[in-house]
Amino acid sequence: MAIIIKSPQEVELMRQAGRIVAETLAALVAAVQPGLRTAELDEIANREISQRGGIPSFKGYRGFPASVCISINEEVVHGIPGERRLREGDIVSLDVGAIWEGFHGDAAVTVGVGEISPAVKRLIETTEGALAEGIRAARLGRRLGDISAAIQRYAESRGFSVVKEYVGHGIGRNMHEEPNVPNFGARGMGPRLVKGMTLALEPMVNVGGWRTRVAENDWTVVTLDGKLSAHFEHTIAIADREAEILTRPWSVPEVP
Repeated sequence: MAIIIKSPQEVELMRQAGRIVAETLAALVAAVQPGLRTAELDEIANREISQRGGIPSFKGYRGFPASVCISINEEVVHGIPGERRLREGDIVSLDVGAIWEGFHGDAAVTVGVGEISPAVKRLIETTEGALAEGIRAARLGRRLGDISAAIQRYAESRGFSVVKEYVGHGIGRNMHEEPNVPNFGARGMGPRLVKGMTLALEPMVNVGGWRTRVAENDWTVVTLDGKLSAHFEHTIAIADREAEILTRPWSVPEVP
């Protein structure tokens, strides 16, 4: 496992990539409403990233055709924007990546479209809370497994399951670097967290079972049982004490 440690100068470049991602996500969330085509959200993402001098990380990555992944309801990750329109009561996961001076930022958020039920709100809150718990566990000197265990423990304690077939990852000059960051695992396991490690933590939490399948478009991942899924993500850097979130302003919430 070749984990790349970033210099302070490289982390600063990732901060700028993270700002672009965060501001793009804010614009996307503000635009979400019933009747909107997902292709329109992709247009917004491409515009917001480009206006800030960034390059969309996802567009063309391994053949992905868009600047944002848009996953709706039972779709977990890697949803492709198109002519589908958002409907009242849907939940939509928005996943954005941007490149600044050769360095990547990556973050995701799940929001409701119009009015959603209390049970669906609880899924979203739990997934965001699981991300917060993972970030809190990402402290200098701890182990990677401490992050994974914190995410799993929080999601499962609230009656949900965590996806095991897709994971978080290292990030920097490449969108995906070592190490993988599972959303499940045991405390005290894995490599030690050292200053300059940059990671994308991204819990994917399901109402039903954790198993998934890939749709016919060969990209979109959906829950195997067809039940709802939510996804949150931040890019972080291991610092002297608490981890630094590089994709603010999506701040760490208070755990419900």
